[in-house]
Amino acid sequence: MKSYGRTSVHEFLGDFIVYRNLMPLDARLPTLEDVREQAGVPQGITPRKSQPAYARVIVELLRAARRIDAPRAALQRLIYVGDTRMNDGTAFANIAQAAGWPGMAFIASEKDDPQPPEIVEQVNHADCPLSLYLANRWAAIQDFERFCDDRGFAIDKETAVIVDLDKTALGARGRNDHVINQARVEAVRRTVGALLGDEFDPRAFQAAYDALNQSAFHPFTADNQDYLAYVCLILGSGLYDLKVLMDRVRDERMTSFEQFIEEVDEQASDLPASLWEIHQRIYRRVEAGDPTPFKAFRYNEYQATVERMGRLDDAASVEDLLAKEIVITQEVREAALRWKARGALLFALSDKPDEASIPTPALASEGFQSIHRIETHAVGDDETSTVDVEESIR
Repeated sequence: MKSYGRTSVHEFLGDFIVYRNLMPLDARLPTLEDVREQAGVPQGITPRKSQPAYARVIVELLRAARRIDAPRAALQRLIYVGDTRMNDGTAFANIAQAAGWPGMAFIASEKDDPQPPEIVEQVNHADCPLSLYLANRWAAIQDFERFCDDRGFAIDKETAVIVDLDKTALGARGRNDHVINQARVEAVRRTVGALLGDEFDPRAFQAAYDALNQSAFHPFTADNQDYLAYVCLILGSGLYDLKVLMDRVRDERMTSFEQFIEEVDEQASDLPASLWEIHQRIYRRVEAGDPTPFKAFRYNEYQATVERMGRLDDAASVEDLLAKEIVITQEVREAALRWKARGALLFALSDKPDEASIPTPALASEGFQSIHRIETHAVGDDETSTVDVEESIR
C-alpha cells in the first residue's frame, strides 16, 4: 500500500452527487420535488437507498445529468461500485430495473486473505442481465473491469457509473472504514455529553452505544444513528436503565424506536428542562417522518468527519493514514478517472444525511466545504496504479 498524495472526491466525481435528502449538489440537476410526480414518489416522502422509489428518482437524475454533459448520448448500461452486498446490491438492482438497463456491480470489502471473486448472475424484470462481482480486495476493481470487457459490456458515453461514497470512495470498507465509524461515535459522544453536562458518564455512554449498535438491536433502532444517539441521551438522563431496555427489546416488549419515543414523551415532564426541549424537537421530526431527526448530532458528525480528513502530514506513513485519517480509495479513484476519460457518466450516491455532509451556512461562511470537496490523502495498492500521479493529484 502507498499514499498517492492529496486530492478530493470532487476531482473524479464532480458535483453530480446526492446525499440522503436527494437534493443534488449540482444546481443544474432537478430536485426531488421536480421529479417526484414522474418518479411516483408521494408528497412528504423521501425514499431511502434500498427502496424502488429511490431508484426511480436516481434514474431521472442520471438522465438529466447525461443531457447536461453529453446531450446526444442516451444511457443504455449501468455500472455500480459499492461496499455492501445487501444495501448497495439492492440499490443497484432497483436502479437497473427502473431504467430497464443491463448492469454490472463491483462490491468490495478488504480482507487479509485475498480470494477469487464471487460472481452472482441475475436477470431483472426488464429481462436485462445483471452481474454482481463480489470481491474481498479493492484492487480487484481492475479485474472487474476486465470482466466487463470479456462480457462485451462497454464503459462509454452510454454508460452510467454510480459510485457509493461512504466506505467505498472514502474510507474503504475493511481497510479504512473504522475512521468513519470513529467520527460518528465521537459526534454522538459530543452531542450527548454537551446536553447532559455534568451528568454525562463517558463509560456508561460507551457501554450503551456499543450494546445497542449491534445487529441484534437493529429492529429496535432501525439501524439509524439518529435514533441510537437519542436513545443514548435518554439513557444518560436516567429515565431508562440500559439492562431493562435491552431485556424489553429481546422479549419484544419494546419493538420499535417509535414505541420508545412515545413512552419517553409520556414521561417528558420528568426530564430536565434542557432535555425536554431537545426531546420535543426530535419527537416532532419523527412524527413528521424525518429520518434524520437529531440534527445537533449530525452537525457534530460533519465536524468530526472534517477533522479526520487530510489531517496528517504528507510524510505520514500509510499505516498512520489508514488508522487516523479518512482517505480516498485510490483504486476506485483510478477506475473512475479511466471511465470518465472514456465518456461514461460519473454519479455519486450517499445515504449519509446532508447535515453530516454539507456545512451549515455559518460554517460555509468560514470556508468549510462539503465533504466531497475536502482534500485528503489517497491510499491504495502500490502495484496496480495506472494513474499519472504528477498529472492528476494537486
